Amino acid sequence: MGDHLLDHVRPYLDRSLEDRIAYIRAPRWIGHHGAKQAIERLNELLSRSPGLRTRGLMLVGPYANGKTMIAERFAVAHLKASESQRVWVVQTREGAGLAHFYGSILSALRAPTGNSRDVGRKAEQIDHLFDGLKPKILIFDEFHNALRGRSRDVETVLAFLRRIGRQFDISPVLIGEVAVYDFINATDEMASRFELLAVPRWRYDEEFLALLDSLEAALPLSRRSDLSDETLAREIFRLSEGLIGEIVAIVTAAAVAAVKSGAERITKASVDELDYVPVSRRRGARLRDGLL
Repeated sequence: MGDHLLDHVRPYLDRSLEDRIAYIRAPRWIGHHGAKQAIERLNELLSRSPGLRTRGLMLVGPYANGKTMIAERFAVAHLKASESQRVWVVQTREGAGLAHFYGSILSALRAPTGNSRDVGRKAEQIDHLFDGLKPKILIFDEFHNALRGRSRDVETVLAFLRRIGRQFDISPVLIGEVAVYDFINATDEMASRFELLAVPRWRYDEEFLALLDSLEAALPLSRRSDLSDETLAREIFRLSEGLIGEIVAIVTAAAVAAVKSGAERITKASVDELDYVPVSRRRGARLRDGLL
């Protein structure tokens, strides 16, 4: 029993119902080819020689497709392996303006931000922190949030990205939607400073089927589900619309239902019973109509 599971997952079959469900729902790293390639490129950026014109990366793709998980995996691995923190992750705040942008950086560096909207003072504070902390990589998650302000503010943000490489030897990594790609490639100067790491929607191909096999091996169900079987795989792909976050959410929900019901396997019928609504259809879903 459980021969289809990874060795470290199999013992969970003997755990309580609550423990198994908690394990199924726990966040997990999905080490697919694109994710491993991105981690490798980030490590190369971390080990680069000092330079006055540092290059950065863009990790661009649709929402719910694993971009943030890649960045967090890289940052955590660096923290575990290094005595000093050289990688910092900035959660770019929603809201237009430089005060929001600088506030995001100060928050990431664990510095007091106060209520001041004096952007000049915030910029000086950031420079002082960079001098002391000497970061090598600054990762801006949801960077498209910084591109929704006035054009002069956006240009100041882009100038900031150019300056931190020249002045502090920092490589910026920008994570976000396609708007990030558009803004960076609007001028040759910015385009020459950033390499694109695309995180596109998944296609229905062998890599997608391999992803389903790896998910099945990581979920403690005592019976084989054969997630990569044509009929079941097609249904998961249709509902997920090729977004890895949605793929994992669907399989996780179906696995929890299989444990609770005692079925111990995922089938197309059990996936259909979830009544899962794809992201693109949620705005017009029957559930929304019932809220009116």
